[in-house]
Formats: sequence, C-alpha cells, structure tokens
Amino acid sequence: MTAPFALPWLLVVPLAGALATLLVAQRWRARVSLALLPLLWLAAFALLGDLAANGIRPYALGGWGAPLGIALVADGLALAMILLTTFVFSACAVYAVGHPGGQGPGAFLWPVSWFLVAALHSIWLAADIFNLYVGLELLGLAAVGLVALTGSAEALAAALRYLLATLLGSLAYLLGVALLYAAGGSLALADLAALAASGAMPRVALAFMTVGLILKSALFPLHAWLPPAHGGALSAVSALLSALVVKASLYVLIRLWLALGPPVTPLAAANVLGALGTGAVLWGGWMAWRQTKLKYLVAYSTVAQVGFLFLFFPLATGTAAAAARLAWDGTLLMLVSHALAKAGMFLAAGNLVLAVGSPRIADLSGISRFRPLSLFSFGLAGMTLMGLPPSGGFTAKWLLLQSALASGQWWWLPVPILGGLLSAAYVFKVLRHAFVEGPKRDHFHSPSAALELSALALAAASVAIGMAARVPLEWMRLGSPFGVTG
Repeated sequence: MTAPFALPWLLVVPLAGALATLLVAQRWRARVSLALLPLLWLAAFALLGDLAANGIRPYALGGWGAPLGIALVADGLALAMILLTTFVFSACAVYAVGHPGGQGPGAFLWPVSWFLVAALHSIWLAADIFNLYVGLELLGLAAVGLVALTGSAEALAAALRYLLATLLGSLAYLLGVALLYAAGGSLALADLAALAASGAMPRVALAFMTVGLILKSALFPLHAWLPPAHGGALSAVSALLSALVVKASLYVLIRLWLALGPPVTPLAAANVLGALGTGAVLWGGWMAWRQTKLKYLVAYSTVAQVGFLFLFFPLATGTAAAAARLAWDGTLLMLVSHALAKAGMFLAAGNLVLAVGSPRIADLSGISRFRPLSLFSFGLAGMTLMGLPPSGGFTAKWLLLQSALASGQWWWLPVPILGGLLSAAYVFKVLRHAFVEGPKRDHFHSPSAALELSALALAAASVAIGMAARVPLEWMRLGSPFGVTG
C-alpha cells in the first residue's frame, strides 16, 4: 500500500469497519474491530512513509479534480492527527472490549465509533471548505450517537443538547462557506488567500465560521453542552470525544485562519479568541475543582485545556516569524499531549468508577490500596495537564511562554501558570480522596488488565512525548506556513 493510495484507504478502512460491525452479529463486533485495527495502522504508516519520501502530494478521489471532484491532501499536521486518531481509537477499542458497557446498548459503540474515525480522517485530509463542512456534520452525528448509547434519560438529554449545539455551529459555518464562495468562486483552501482584496465579505464569512467552530469546540462561554455529554457517556466514548472530536473544530479554524492570511484575520479578533481561551482556562479549571463526580471533573478539565489551544491565534497573528513558529510548535504539541492525557484520564476515571461502583469522588476513599495502577495512570495524565516536566504539557507550555516573550505579548504569560495551578488543584483533589482511608468496604470491583493497560498506555504517551518532542514536531512542521524552527 503506497501513497497516494494511502489517502483513500484511510477513509475506506474505517467505513468498512462501520459497515462490517453493523452487519455482523453483536458478539462478533468487537472481534471484527480488533481485526481491522492493523489495516488502519498500515494505512497511517504508509502515509508517513510517503510524506517522508515524496513530500506533500494531493490526491483526487476517482481521478476527478476540482471543482467537480473531491481532493485529499496530507501535510505534517494532518499526518500527526491521523496517527493520534489511530492510537487513541486503538486504545479505546481495547478498553471497550473488556468493559461491561460494551454489551447491551453499548454494542453499537463499534459501528458508530468506526464511522466517527472515518469522519475525523475526512476532516484531517480535506482540501476544501465544503468537504470540511461535510466531515464536521458526519462527525457531529456520530458523536451525538455515541453520547446517547446508554439510553438513559441523562444521556439522551445530553445528546439532544449536543445535537443542538453542533447543528447551530454547522449552520454558522455553512453560511460562511456560502459567503466565501460568493466572494471568490472557489472552495479550495489553497485559493482562499486570493480573497484578501475582496472587501469585507471574507471577514464577515470568517466571523460566522469562527462562531460556529468555537461553539463546536466548546470554547467558553459556549461550553455548556460539553460537560453533560462527556461526563455522562461511556468511558471509551468520553475519551474519544475529549481527545479527538473537540479538536476537529479547532483544526478547521486554524486551517481557515492560516489560509485566509493576515489581511482577513486582524489582531483584534485574534486577541478576542485569546481572551476567550483565557476565560476557558480559568472558568473550566475552577468548575472542575468544584465537581463532586469524577467524570464531570475530567469533563470540565477539557473545557479548561481547550482554552490553552486558542492562545495560538494572538501569538501567531501579526507577530515576528520566530514567535509565530514557537506558537505553532507549542499549540500543536499541546493539542497532541492533551489528547493523549485526556483520553488516558477518562479511561482511568472509568476504571476507578467501575472499581468503587460510584461516580462520586468522595467514594474513592481507600482505592489507592486496591487499584494503584489506575490511580497511577490518572496521576500521569494529570502531570501533563498540570504542565509538570518532563511531560508533553510542560514542553508545550514552555514553547507558548517563549512565544509570548518573543512577540512582546507579556500579558499571556500568567495564563499557562494559573491554568497549571488550577489543574493541580483538581488533580490533587482526586488523589487526596483516593489516599485517605474511609469506611471499610467489603470489596472493590476489579477492572481487567486490558482496561488498566489501555489507560496507562495513553497517559504514559502524554508524558513520553515531552521527552521526545523533536520527532513529532519535525513531522508537524511539514507544510507549516511558519517554516522550520531551528
């Protein structure tokens, strides 16, 4: 399998997984999914090999070029997201195999999650703004279906709120697509830079698209739909949503801002996004610390951590090349580190909830003696969220701090520091309850080794990537508009 044929296979394999797991008997769905995972890895590594050997090459599905056909293209950022998606999905699949939620209504996890991976890959590889819209719509429908899997009243209410949010965001984004097409007559990302001289229309379009995408990203104050959706879902679903789904909208927003260029992306608008990101860091961290249910604490943590990623816009807009390159590196490393840490934290939290039979943090008393590996995984993921060395979160925040200093925007310096302190507060809140002895229990449930090792693999990867950040950053710089950092 050699690229550019790897590009369509990255869509074919997950779609085949969705269809196969839907058609086979329920007892076979997990086995079919695990059997297809090596093909997904093969396609991802084939793309890695082609990018290393041949650089960026577009691919037209069916041989039809634009504007009639669908073009796919992969640069370093898309490759990183595909590898990240493959790793997180694989770990969640292994976790779901051994989890009690994988039976009953949760059995539909397999076809819907494969469909979710197909939607994610279509977003990472899309070369035009309309196919990005299609990918976002498919992703939203799959995510809503995953949230509603358990069929409980709480899950259905959260899914409906999620559906409303994603539909409103999609409408705003689609309106922007229509305005950009009217202004330039093209939907290709590569052609958007030519719209700078088209008057106010591109800015109006970008404003609509930005509002829609930050709603889908759950950026403060448009975040109310996220905690119930992530906190009330199956643990494997929560991990997928927090690690990957909320990143897709941010990914599209970054692509749009970079494609349209400085004439359409004023510094004032970038500062607004940075201010909203700051609000997310502070409010999300505070709300996470106040939670009494473990998975809701992790869900509000997602609100906070997403805010760090929006510092990219003020740090990379209208600044010197060196500062912009540092912002690019720091944001993308933060994105990957957070995805790994948050997926690992949700899986570890699921193990702890399963062990004590209660979602409440207060009921974790004494769990450290019975489930030390799950608690260790939770703590490792917390290291990344706090930004402690040598984790990926530390390296990413260090790069963002350097970017703020290099660009002279010193007012962003307290954000990573305060965010790290708030992260420490809610992580240590959980650890404190886990290490304090409470009422004697007759027994704790015992999650299988597969459940505990899945969480550990993701959490450990979020720390390891900080110690070997140069390699993934070199991949992600391929095709970067900011060049290569020395």
